[in-house]
Amino acid sequence: MHDAKMMAQMSNGAGFIAALDQSGGSTPGALRAYGIPDSAYSGDAEMFAAMHAMRVRIMTAPSFTGEKVLAAILFEQTMDGQALGQPVPTYLWQERGIVPFLKVDKGLEPEADGVQLMKPIPGLDDLLARAAKLGIFGTKERSVVNLASPSGIEAIVAQQFELAEQILGHGLMPILEPEVLIKSAEREAAEELLLAAILRHLDALDGDKKVMLKLSIPVKPDLYAPLVAHPKVVRVVALSGGFSRSEACRLLAENHGMIASFSRALVSDLQHGMSDAEFDATLSAAIDEIYEASTAKV
Repeated sequence: MHDAKMMAQMSNGAGFIAALDQSGGSTPGALRAYGIPDSAYSGDAEMFAAMHAMRVRIMTAPSFTGEKVLAAILFEQTMDGQALGQPVPTYLWQERGIVPFLKVDKGLEPEADGVQLMKPIPGLDDLLARAAKLGIFGTKERSVVNLASPSGIEAIVAQQFELAEQILGHGLMPILEPEVLIKSAEREAAEELLLAAILRHLDALDGDKKVMLKLSIPVKPDLYAPLVAHPKVVRVVALSGGFSRSEACRLLAENHGMIASFSRALVSDLQHGMSDAEFDATLSAAIDEIYEASTAKV
C-alpha cells in the first residue's frame, strides 16, 4: 500500500519532480558538464562516487526541500547510497519532505517500427522488493517514440502498462515514461496516437489502480488535458527532452496541470568548483523557475 502522506503530496502538492537519475551511459557527460573532467577519475567505481557526491550536494543544499521539490527520481546506486549518514530515500523523506522514486529501466532496444521498447529488466521483482523496503514510493521507466506508427506506439504503451502492473503489485507507484522525441519529424501525429493509446490502457486498469505519466511537452498546448483529468492518473509530469530550461519552462506553463520532471534542465548551471553558497543560489534560481512553470495558471 502506498504511504498516504506521500500519495497526498504527489496527488495535490504544488511543485515539481527533480530527476536525478542519469545512468551509467550518460554519467561522464553529466560530470563533464558539472566541471569534472574524465581524467579526474578512473573506472566505474570512482565515476559513480563522483556522481553520488554531486547528487548528495544537490540533495543536501538548503533550497532542495519539499516546499518546491515534491519528489526526486533516483538511480539505483543513489538509492543504495547514503546522504549525511542516512540511506538516501530516508534522508529525502524524513529530512527534506521529498518523495523518493527509483528509475528501474535498463535502457532501450534498437529502434523498430518507429519506437524503442525497454530492454528486459532482469531481477526486477527483487529490485522492487528492495526499493519498497528502503522507503521508495514509486518507480520510473522510460521508452522512446520517434515516428507516428500506430502499431509501434501501441507496443510502447502496452509494455509500459504491463510493467506498471508488476510495479503496482509491489505497492509502488509507477511513472510511465513513453517519451516522444522532440526532434521527431512526426512529433505532433505521434503525440495524438500516444494520447489515444494511453487513454485506452487507462480505461482498462482494474479497480483502484492508479499510475503517473511522464511525457514530452506536447506541440499542441493542453493536448494531455484528458490525462491530467483522468481518475486513474495521479499526476502528469513533463520531461525537458533537450529543451533549454527557459524554453522548457515557457512551454510547460502553457500546459495546465502538467508539472516538471526535469533532469538536465535542473542541474545545467551547477558547477563543481562553486562555493556552497554559489551552488545553492544557482540551484535555488533553477528550482524557482521550474516551480513557477509547474504551478503557472496561464
